[in-house]
Amino acid sequence: AAPMPGVVAEVVAATGRKVARGDALLTLEAMKMRASIRAEVDGRVAAVLTQQGAQVDAKDLLMILE
Repeated sequence: AAPMPGVVAEVVAATGRKVARGDALLTLEAMKMRASIRAEVDGRVAAVLTQQGAQVDAKDLLMILE
Protein backbone atom coordinates (compact mmCIF):
# COMPACT_ATOMS: atom_id res chain seq x y z
CA ALA A 1 0.00 0.00 0.00
CA ALA A 2 1.10 3.57 -0.64
CA PRO A 3 2.58 5.16 2.51
CA MET A 4 1.72 8.67 1.24
CA PRO A 5 -0.07 10.39 -1.63
CA GLY A 6 2.10 10.92 -4.70
CA VAL A 7 2.90 9.92 -8.25
CA VAL A 8 4.29 6.51 -9.24
CA ALA A 9 7.69 7.46 -10.65
CA GLU A 10 8.82 3.93 -11.54
CA VAL A 11 7.48 0.39 -11.33
CA VAL A 12 10.41 -1.99 -10.79
CA ALA A 13 8.74 -5.35 -10.13
CA ALA A 14 6.52 -7.08 -12.68
CA THR A 15 3.80 -9.68 -12.21
CA GLY A 16 5.30 -13.11 -11.61
CA ARG A 17 8.66 -11.83 -10.37
CA LYS A 18 10.11 -13.46 -7.25
CA VAL A 19 11.14 -10.90 -4.64
CA ALA A 20 13.05 -11.07 -1.39
CA ARG A 21 12.39 -8.98 1.70
CA GLY A 22 13.89 -5.53 1.05
CA ASP A 23 13.78 -5.68 -2.77
CA ALA A 24 12.55 -2.48 -4.46
CA LEU A 25 9.05 -2.81 -5.92
CA LEU A 26 8.34 0.73 -7.07
CA THR A 27 9.20 4.37 -6.46
CA LEU A 28 6.77 7.10 -5.39
CA GLU A 29 7.42 10.80 -5.80
CA ALA A 30 5.81 13.48 -3.63
CA MET A 31 6.84 17.12 -3.31
CA LYS A 32 10.09 16.44 -5.24
CA MET A 33 11.07 13.66 -2.83
CA ARG A 34 11.29 10.02 -3.88
CA ALA A 35 10.43 7.04 -1.69
CA SER A 36 11.33 3.48 -2.62
CA ILE A 37 8.60 0.99 -1.74
CA ARG A 38 10.22 -2.33 -0.78
CA ALA A 39 8.97 -5.87 -0.22
CA GLU A 40 8.22 -6.55 3.43
CA VAL A 41 8.38 -10.34 2.92
CA ASP A 42 9.83 -12.90 0.51
CA GLY A 43 7.35 -13.90 -2.17
CA ARG A 44 6.13 -13.44 -5.72
CA VAL A 45 4.38 -10.46 -7.28
CA ALA A 46 0.84 -11.72 -7.90
CA ALA A 47 -0.47 -8.44 -9.35
CA VAL A 48 0.67 -4.90 -10.12
CA LEU A 49 -2.29 -2.58 -9.51
CA THR A 50 -0.72 0.69 -10.70
CA GLN A 51 1.45 2.08 -13.48
CA GLN A 52 4.12 4.72 -13.99
CA GLY A 53 2.65 8.22 -13.87
CA ALA A 54 -0.41 7.22 -11.83
CA GLN A 55 -1.52 9.53 -9.00
CA VAL A 56 -2.12 7.54 -5.80
CA ASP A 57 -3.51 8.35 -2.38
CA ALA A 58 -2.13 7.18 0.95
CA LYS A 59 -3.06 3.55 1.64
CA ASP A 60 -3.98 2.79 -2.00
CA LEU A 61 -3.13 -0.82 -2.83
CA LEU A 62 -0.26 -0.85 -5.35
CA MET A 63 0.84 -4.50 -5.58
CA ILE A 64 -0.19 -7.88 -4.26
CA LEU A 65 2.53 -10.27 -3.06
CA GLU A 66 1.94 -13.93 -2.32
